[in-house]
Amino acid sequence: MKFTETKLKGAFIIDLEQRPDDRGFFARTFCMEEFQEHGLKPTVAQCNLSFNYKKGTLRGMHYQIAPATETKLIRCTQGAIYDVIVDMRPNSPTYLLHIGVELTAENRRALYVPEMFAHGYQTLTDAAEVTYQVGEFYTPGYERGLHYDDPVLGIEWPLPVSEISVKDAAWPLLQSIPLGV
Repeated sequence: MKFTETKLKGAFIIDLEQRPDDRGFFARTFCMEEFQEHGLKPTVAQCNLSFNYKKGTLRGMHYQIAPATETKLIRCTQGAIYDVIVDMRPNSPTYLLHIGVELTAENRRALYVPEMFAHGYQTLTDAAEVTYQVGEFYTPGYERGLHYDDPVLGIEWPLPVSEISVKDAAWPLLQSIPLGV
């Protein structure tokens, strides 16, 4: 695997090192030792899959607070998504900054999301499928979220939103919640 740290410390884009042969190729998508060598937490508590019918579907922006903070390894296995993370670590020099990465079935790229980063994505194709390896159990009492079009964040989503859950559409704007919580 090829690990490229983003401008948000601790967040990495992970590309595959393909080993091709006449059948196709083989590539490692996860290795505890390699993750630890890059200072990443290799814990996997849950693996999740989401399937999205429509292009423009938006999921997010989700994170969990202590004691249930979670890491995520996100990969698009069918179609394409625009994946966004926001640094929610109050003492971080990149607090409230975000990055967006295109993850597709073709580029086979993954995004490692550190603890205390909000995560969400928008589908760029119909029938987009996304897998998540998550480092902590889903704990509803510690779940938090950001409004996807909060002006404080300034996230530029590539498409108009075609579908979003009631819960995700209702996350409060940052001015109305204590920061870092």
